[in-house]
Amino acid sequence: MTSLTPAPRRRRGLRALASGALAAALVIGAPLAASAHVTVTPDAPVAGGYDVLTFAFSHGCDESPTTALVISPPAEGLESVVPTVQAGWSIDVERDPDTGVVDAITYTADEPVPNALRAAVELSVAYSADAPETLAFPVEQLCVDGSTSWTELADEGEDPHDLDSPAPVVTLAPAAEGADHGTSTHDAADGDADVAEEAAAADGSGVGAWALGAGGLLAGVAALVVSVLAYRRSGQRR
Repeated sequence: MTSLTPAPRRRRGLRALASGALAAALVIGAPLAASAHVTVTPDAPVAGGYDVLTFAFSHGCDESPTTALVISPPAEGLESVVPTVQAGWSIDVERDPDTGVVDAITYTADEPVPNALRAAVELSVAYSADAPETLAFPVEQLCVDGSTSWTELADEGEDPHDLDSPAPVVTLAPAAEGADHGTSTHDAADGDADVAEEAAAADGSGVGAWALGAGGLLAGVAALVVSVLAYRRSGQRR
């Protein structure tokens, strides 16, 4: 059996170390590359419900600090859009002059956000009950030097991660079946009346049971008194 001399051992050790470093770089670099977008994270993405969307980024425009984010809500699928007050950001809302629908929300940073630092802003939204499965929120990232438009949408069968500047997209779950928020006051009143009748019946049965129990107790005490008196009388006769 041959043995390795010290030099080959060192070379093999260096190669193993270099391979390990490369693998580590790939593992660390993959998430960083995947996060090099403006992303959106929903809390409860269900059609017909309310949600809070968090838009986040951790990069500038070619390393230039970020000064603002301009978010454009979809024209269909939303009942309302309300920006959340964020420390360090000012907010400007643009609405359609005819319909009042929100066209764009601009978050402007009080101080430019340096490249490689994460920042986030939030929107509160209400989804339509018939909202489509996916809703895109294009974002324009403005920087000290230049800007980036996050507006690309993947075609059917295309991986969104293959896009250079994908738009943030929210995928909705369908509205729950039988979830009817339009219950009438009359129905509610009838329900309350039924509950009241059941409670009254329960109270009546409770009173009846208490009366029967009390009657039985009194009868038992009376029988005990009669027995004691009879015993005393028999003793006196003796």
